[in-house]
Amino acid sequence: MKRSTKTISIILIFFLIIAIVIIGRTMIGNHFKKKFSKRPPPGIIVTEVINKEFSEKIETFGTAISKKSKTFKIKKDDLFDDLKLKDFVKKGEVLIQLKSGNILAPFSGVLGYTGLTEDILLSNNIFIITLDDNSTIYSDIKIPENYSSSIKKGLPVEVKLSSFKEKIFLGEVDFVSSRINADTRSLLSRIKVENKDLKLISGSLLEVSVKFNLRNSLSVPDTSVMIEGDKSYVYKINEDNIANKTEVKTGLRINKNIEVISGLNEGDIIVAEGLKKVRPRGKIKPIKN
Repeated sequence: MKRSTKTISIILIFFLIIAIVIIGRTMIGNHFKKKFSKRPPPGIIVTEVINKEFSEKIETFGTAISKKSKTFKIKKDDLFDDLKLKDFVKKGEVLIQLKSGNILAPFSGVLGYTGLTEDILLSNNIFIITLDDNSTIYSDIKIPENYSSSIKKGLPVEVKLSSFKEKIFLGEVDFVSSRINADTRSLLSRIKVENKDLKLISGSLLEVSVKFNLRNSLSVPDTSVMIEGDKSYVYKINEDNIANKTEVKTGLRINKNIEVISGLNEGDIIVAEGLKKVRPRGKIKPIKN
């Protein structure tokens, strides 16, 4: 009987030791797991929802036309000396001195010449001199018929050309025809661009964008919007730096910005970049862009 009691006691002590070891290891593991699992919230770039101008565009091409142009035919034997022209002349200045009399500039502009040509009628060599007033550049453009109700005088215009890839010249619609061309199904319009620095040259091919339906709307970066099916979402950050997934209705996308029609208010803080690091209702460390 005593041996049996002793054996039972040994077995109980053995299992008690095992239980203490297991419980101890579990408690120590949970302690360190809890300690080291507290990762700091990720640093995320955020930005403020702002108001920005949005508009639709009609894109087309046109040829630059000078405000004023005049051509002079000069006989070679009427020159006192070799032909030398200024780059720019003011109104009333002498364009060129001739034996038959000086030619005065009828308006200020840029001087040039097209070269030496043979005049068949007079059998004399003739210089063709050009004077262009490029202070304002015009261009006639054709607007497709489906935009005829949107185009009107005074609409803002952006102009680009290949020789100035990064520069945008600003202008406006100066004239709109009263009828649609039945052959081309287009509406003839004319734009004008102020060209005080004379960088636009007559005859240049212009890339024209006519802006219409202008309005101020809420704007967010395109990197802040998530598309899920037919719905769009952003992460809106509250005062406690908690990211809340918020559905928004979007409009136009222009220059890496997206128009927000509903779902946000001006001044709201949203995640601008790093959407993959954010979890709904998760805390973040905001980094202002």
